[in-house]
Amino acid sequence: MGEALEPAFPPRSRALEALPGYPMAGIPERRRALEEAGVDVIDLGAGDADLAPPPAAVERLRRAAGEARFSRYPFQLGHVPFREAAAGWMGERFGVEVDPRSGLLPVIGSKEGIAHLLMAILNPGDVAVFPDPGYQAYRGGTTLAGAECHPVPLLPGDDFLLPFDRLPAEVVRRTRVLILNYPNNPTAAIAPRAYLERAVAFCREHRIVLLHDHAYSEIAFDGYRPPSILEIPGASEVAVEFHSLSKSYNMTGWRLGWVAGSPELVALLARLKTFVDTGAFLAVQEAGVGALESWRDWLPGNVEVFRRRRDAAVAGLAAAGFEVRVPKATMYLWVPVPGSVPGEGDSRAFALRALEETGVIVLPGAGLGAGGEGFFRIALTVGEDRLREAASRLATLL
Repeated sequence: MGEALEPAFPPRSRALEALPGYPMAGIPERRRALEEAGVDVIDLGAGDADLAPPPAAVERLRRAAGEARFSRYPFQLGHVPFREAAAGWMGERFGVEVDPRSGLLPVIGSKEGIAHLLMAILNPGDVAVFPDPGYQAYRGGTTLAGAECHPVPLLPGDDFLLPFDRLPAEVVRRTRVLILNYPNNPTAAIAPRAYLERAVAFCREHRIVLLHDHAYSEIAFDGYRPPSILEIPGASEVAVEFHSLSKSYNMTGWRLGWVAGSPELVALLARLKTFVDTGAFLAVQEAGVGALESWRDWLPGNVEVFRRRRDAAVAGLAAAGFEVRVPKATMYLWVPVPGSVPGEGDSRAFALRALEETGVIVLPGAGLGAGGEGFFRIALTVGEDRLREAASRLATLL
């Protein structure tokens, strides 16, 4: 008899092993090598703008960090003034009434909240339907819950709207959650109100949780005002919506957001989080109050910066020969890889060429799912001059 094989060490979770690689894997190392060789690298990969947070948020954090009461455990209750500020903002911005205690929960950034909610509601055999390309938390939370991923390609012919009404009946039967994200990362697509109404009706009919990732609700241009899913009649019975201070307020590293909507779903997330974290730093939640109070006075100027960057990047890329849509929202441009068609091509090879030959970092569409193949994403995270320079460099790839 052969010798028994020893188990692998360290042991590995099958769910963890099933996760895909990080879309920017290897890029930081290659960037460092190029910069050490004297290359001027322009990083348009990660959605992490070079802009400052609201001064009111910074000042509140500075004061709160010096007070002992803000260094205690937050637990899931968190900082009640932040709950109240977020609920008040939801009312002012969208006209929806949210109970700050039962209908809202602070999260350590929407990424954490989304992944953990999926783990709280999904079981093996269940299906989660989500956009492809899409944010990694959708696949990550589903996979770690042991459930089945059903990514749905976002296509130009559908205006990059997830066609939930064309899902196979067998998939619908086992679907427990539908994830939508509009304004969308990475395609920058927006969803008409009528589409959101159909999504709510679909989820109510089939008893499906509707998870709306609304991280880009405030980065919108040309008079467009993205609606909340909670504005739709009946949504509060089946839906939750995640908001974040990361993008709109330039607070990516602060890790603060909230979920609002169905009290039953909010309670499930709070219960799970009780076992895996003790909440966001109270001083950061106090700073979040300052950020939300800056909404009317500070935020429009920040959005205007992104609008100018959008216009500069679109003009530069169009002049260079790229096909590019003018987005009405988000901090991204979703650009077809020259010579490719949606779902085909090699966006990773294009992104590697862009880095190696021009010193410009872009995100390959396939890095956010197979449905993103044939495209690359540009993040409006640097100034207008740098965006024009990046477009000029990328022109050499044509």
